[in-house]
Parts: sequence; structure tokens; C-alpha cells
Amino acid sequence: MTRHQYGRTPTGPGEYRESSTQLARPKEAATLIVVRAGPQPTLLMGKRAATHRFMPNKFVFPGGRMDLIDQRLQVPGELSRPVMKRLRKATRKTVNDRKLRGLALAAIRETFEETGLIVGRPTSQSVSTTHPVWRDYLAHGAEPPLEHMDFIARAITPTYRTRRFDTRFFMIHDQFIFNDPEQITDASGELNELHWLTLNEARQLDLPAVTRWAIDLVEQRIQLSRAEQLKQTAPFVRFAKGQEISIDL
Repeated sequence: MTRHQYGRTPTGPGEYRESSTQLARPKEAATLIVVRAGPQPTLLMGKRAATHRFMPNKFVFPGGRMDLIDQRLQVPGELSRPVMKRLRKATRKTVNDRKLRGLALAAIRETFEETGLIVGRPTSQSVSTTHPVWRDYLAHGAEPPLEHMDFIARAITPTYRTRRFDTRFFMIHDQFIFNDPEQITDASGELNELHWLTLNEARQLDLPAVTRWAIDLVEQRIQLSRAEQLKQTAPFVRFAKGQEISIDL
């Protein structure tokens, strides 16, 4: 067992602990950290609705569960080799490359669905789908910039929670914001109070510990060149027998 080098545990002691729970299998999920450059880089965050059973009223990055369509969508481009190599580590044999690619696509879809932000690049290729969210995204003439997506962390919700997620944290820079970054809206109602926040502003909010941990990872990563960022390791934190275990992917 190794401790990650970033100095903060991604879950607070007993955070959201439920007194009587049965072990639930975590669902595959993805989140997207969009970084806008500037003298003080900013991140897109929103507040989870009070009606959510999982982390209500907490500020988080956009994201959510992977859908089957995310694995099946036929769009150009692939994740970079070092990113895919990291994603493959510590995965079950039943998790193939199509599913790993689908996690990155899920992060883009959920961001569009929750905020209206199109993370993409121009394309003249036509992709058809009956999925309403992807259909709306593709209608703008954009395609996912998979080669430029970074995979920076993975965390599995502790076993004492009834709602658990195996979440991959992806990161992308603002050169791949396809529409006006100021025209963000709580399109789905899942995230409210959407804002571009400096890292220090974000740290002042009511955050889940795992989100605070991810901000620290972003702060370290953006000190590097874009090419070097894609080659960095990604910490993976999970719980076994009540103990936090962390490895580098």
C-alpha cells in the first residue's frame, strides 16, 4: 500500500457515512475539469441540487454515470497512448478499451448536459445517433477532442456508502471550449450556481474532500507543459477492509 504524494486524503474521515449499509458495487462514472488559462487559472464548477441523494448542496465539477451510448458512439479520434495506458491499469478484465474511451466521452456528454458547455473542436464529419444529448451536441458541428483529454485521477466511493461510484477524473484546457464559455447554464437542473472559479475561490466553497483533492492535483499538473501533463501518473484511491489504499497509475 502506498500513500499518494499530494498530502490530502480524497475522503474525509467518515465523510457521508451511513450507519447501516450493505456493500454496493460502484457504478462507472466520469467527471471533467475544464481549465481556463489566465493570470489565475479558473475551473468550471457548480452546486449539486439539494434533492440529490449523493453529496447534496456540494460544489463539484460536472460529471456523472457512463451510459451505454458513450461506449457505442462512433466519433473520430482516440485518447492519447499515455492516457489510455493509465486508464487500463488496475481495471477488471471485463473493462475493454471501448469502455475506457466511453468514460472520456461520458465526461464530455455530462458537461454539455449539465452546463451547456461544448467541449469539442470543429468537424465536417457527420455522426448520427438517436441519443438526445449527443444528438444536440453533434448538431453544433463539434467532435470530442479525445487526443487532448488528460486522465488525472481515479477514486472509488468508500464502502460505507449505499451509492458508490468508480470515478475517473479527466482534464481539458480551454482551447477546446467550442462555444462561448460565459454562456453556461444549469441546463439539466443537476448543477446550479455555475461559475468559473480560481483555485483559491473554489477552495473556499463547501466541497467534498475528493473534489478538494482533485483541485490540488490540477494545481500541480498545470505547472507543466501540455505534453508533459499527458504523461504524468494518476493517483487511484479506493478502500479495502476499511483502509484507504492509494497507488499511482
